[in-house]
Amino acid sequence: MKLVCEGIDLSDAVLKVVKACATKTVTPVLECIKLSARNDSLIVLATDGEISIQKTIKADIYEEGDVCVPGRYFSDFIKKLEGVQLTLSTDEKRMTIVYADSQTEMQVLSAADFPVIDTDINENSFRLKTADLKKFINATSFCCASDDSRPILKGCQFVIRNNELCATSLDGFRLATIHGELISATGDMEIVCPVRTLSEIEKMIDGDGETEIFVQKGRILVEVDDTVLTSRLYNGDFIKKENIIPKEFTTKVKVDKAALKASIERAAILVRNDKNSLIIFDVTADKIEISSNSEIGSVQEPVKAQVEGKDVKIAMNSKFIIEAVNALTEDKLVLAFNSQIQPFICENEEAKDRLYLILPVRTMNNA
Repeated sequence: MKLVCEGIDLSDAVLKVVKACATKTVTPVLECIKLSARNDSLIVLATDGEISIQKTIKADIYEEGDVCVPGRYFSDFIKKLEGVQLTLSTDEKRMTIVYADSQTEMQVLSAADFPVIDTDINENSFRLKTADLKKFINATSFCCASDDSRPILKGCQFVIRNNELCATSLDGFRLATIHGELISATGDMEIVCPVRTLSEIEKMIDGDGETEIFVQKGRILVEVDDTVLTSRLYNGDFIKKENIIPKEFTTKVKVDKAALKASIERAAILVRNDKNSLIIFDVTADKIEISSNSEIGSVQEPVKAQVEGKDVKIAMNSKFIIEAVNALTEDKLVLAFNSQIQPFICENEEAKDRLYLILPVRTMNNA
């Protein structure tokens, strides 16, 4: 393989795809980036077996071929050569990189062992505004599980019915759900997409246009400009949110978002090193009294609120409630409770397109 390309183009491509390189694997080739020289293009590809990212750039190809270079090392090195033209050439074991009056050699692996990536994914699809896709991802991704105890919870469920999309995520302690309209869909479908994949899609998409997502046989594909992302989807039954979200509440609270957020954040400071970062809401006739207590000190602040229903005192993880409040979009929020041991919800006062549910933390007083 021999080619000439611009350093800035190769650096941009490598920095995009290196995110798909495996970090801990017994298969060394999955830690590599595959370079394929064809016609007048260089195809840059990486995969860890779950997600793959491919970027195509223009290049002058003198000798076609394929080779695998060590992903992280190659990425870090090429990033330092963005301002110069590069000549890449390979033999069986090494790549020579020539730039200005200098050259570097780097060990390579055979491309024969690199997995074949199927990009022929087009059986089903749905299209939506790019801004809406970003909104769906940002509103739910932080509630996905991070451990492997229940792998399907490391993904976000997309349910498409009657040209509407409902996205749901949960980690066993909290749940996020949001719904909205699509531009088009080939039909009803239900998928669970890894949150890591959604994060990479969110970085790829930009602007006020539209994005189409293709689905086929447990895989998805998204193409933006010259970048193609494919990913496997999770198999299995996702938890039905209808069985978790309460339909009625004994206490409803309307509160100013800015005041609530500021008070929660202050109370959270003193317990941020505690296991559950515990704060307490004491809801009475016209206020929420927010408190926290640790070896560092204690906080106790009243926040004015409009309260309907019974008084309730409930403990929660401060991180969960802060993230839920931050994800809501209106100046006035509604919190709804049933008891100190039952899950409660947070949502906007007017727009009911999204909802956050949080499990309380049992304490000595409510066990």
